[in-house]
Amino acid sequence: MNHRTTAPLACSAIVLFSAAASAQGLQPVITDWIINTTGQTGYNGIVANVTQVRYDTTYAYVKSNGIPSYTVGPWAGNPSQATNQNWTFKLTRNPTLASTYTTTGLGQIGVLANGVAFFNPTDAMSWENENTWHQNAFVSVGNGLDACGGHPSPPGTYHVHPRPRCMLTETPTTHSRIAGYAFDSFPVYGPYGYANADGSGSVVRIRTSYRKRTITLRTTLPNGTVLPANLYGPPVSATYPVGYFVEDFEYIAGLGDLDQFNGRVSVTPDYPAGIYCYYSTIDTSLNSEYPYIIGPQYRGVVVAGNTGMGGHNTIPTSAATFCCTPCFADLNGDRLIDGADLASLLSAWGTVGGAGDINRDGAVSGADLTELMSAWGTCP
Repeated sequence: MNHRTTAPLACSAIVLFSAAASAQGLQPVITDWIINTTGQTGYNGIVANVTQVRYDTTYAYVKSNGIPSYTVGPWAGNPSQATNQNWTFKLTRNPTLASTYTTTGLGQIGVLANGVAFFNPTDAMSWENENTWHQNAFVSVGNGLDACGGHPSPPGTYHVHPRPRCMLTETPTTHSRIAGYAFDSFPVYGPYGYANADGSGSVVRIRTSYRKRTITLRTTLPNGTVLPANLYGPPVSATYPVGYFVEDFEYIAGLGDLDQFNGRVSVTPDYPAGIYCYYSTIDTSLNSEYPYIIGPQYRGVVVAGNTGMGGHNTIPTSAATFCCTPCFADLNGDRLIDGADLASLLSAWGTVGGAGDINRDGAVSGADLTELMSAWGTCP
């Protein structure tokens, strides 16, 4: 039986990780991207995925045209077409938790590992344009989303609202890989993680703490605010089912594994000392579940220059270029799989997930040793 505790990992682990990673080598915010090294193109011949990653001591700079390598479209009823965005996103190497929270706005709020943007759950429309009942794009757009859960906005920005199902290859017994980064620079994972925030327990589906409200009339907001009659939403019906508007959902602390931002501080295979991370949540039927990627607000301090219609940051000339692909057996981040990594794995032998859990099954064992030895040498 899966066991989950309610005690969170100490938030100070975030600071510990940042210091350790800087001393050891390159961090996942630099290395864990789907970098196009062959000139592969996607929709309309646009160069796909992440085209370049550069970094200095403070930031990682991720360049992308906003197009994935897999097939996207069609988008029923949408006159827009996906176009080249020529983005340069800027992510801090040392993200910090915020004391006051920034609401996610319209436009991009984060970037996936393949350079595609993700948006918050809304579609920019509200009931009778009153800015009270905001449409849930995953429901309201319907068949306007392609098979990958994406569509282009009017400026031609291809993006997803729900989890990026065409990018993620997931198994319920394996801890998800990093799906991308929110613009507070904290990582976003797929739906599977360690049962307990300290890395113990088996790998499980990480559950959101949001649920659909039990309502038939839309006269109150999730926080209990009673609305005046002129701000009522439409009654629940087949046309406007519960879930059609984001205000149809409520956060219940402790209902699932995650907080109101759809994240938690947790040990992960990529951040063995722990970090705050978001999860792209799914339900028991494996369908994307609200709030899909991150909650209504960011948990961390947002880096300027990326959100909304941003994403055209200047890269310092002194920034180094990361040339390669993720190398998961490289436990110390030096781009070599050698005795140092073997020593790290052996020191964690028999422990729960985190450092040394190369195959992400929740334990450090012979299976991880096999993966490390088969990858021995210089990272590609």
